[in-house]
Amino acid sequence: MADKFLGNDDLSLPKATVQKIITEILATNDSESSITFARDARDLLIDCCVEFITLISSEANEIAEREAKKTIATEHIDKALKELGFPEYVREVLASAGEMKESLKTREKKTSKMDQSGLTQEELLQQQQELFASATSKFNQGP
Repeated sequence: MADKFLGNDDLSLPKATVQKIITEILATNDSESSITFARDARDLLIDCCVEFITLISSEANEIAEREAKKTIATEHIDKALKELGFPEYVREVLASAGEMKESLKTREKKTSKMDQSGLTQEELLQQQQELFASATSKFNQGP
């Protein structure tokens, strides 16, 4: 099954990130427990996660193609989870998608270099024309 979807051994998840998630989960389950997660178990978990993501992505892609869509949307992931027998994940996935959408609305907008310059469009245009004139002059002077 792994060969069917992966085909590329380079697909993985960041080990440090997965380890952090594991550590947080183990800490919340029983803070007094001394349970550790073996490195090979973590690597197996990463492989399973990649396989799961690939499976859902492939199914969502097929659903999008059937609907003649060029972009996989949240509803395609929703349908893929249900069709593959994971309906219990849908509510949490949709909640996470909603949270992400809200956080994208409130994040700072990146300012362009033009906005950061503090110059008006006329001043920037004047600088551009001066640079072109300088470059033309240097070009015409030759080597």
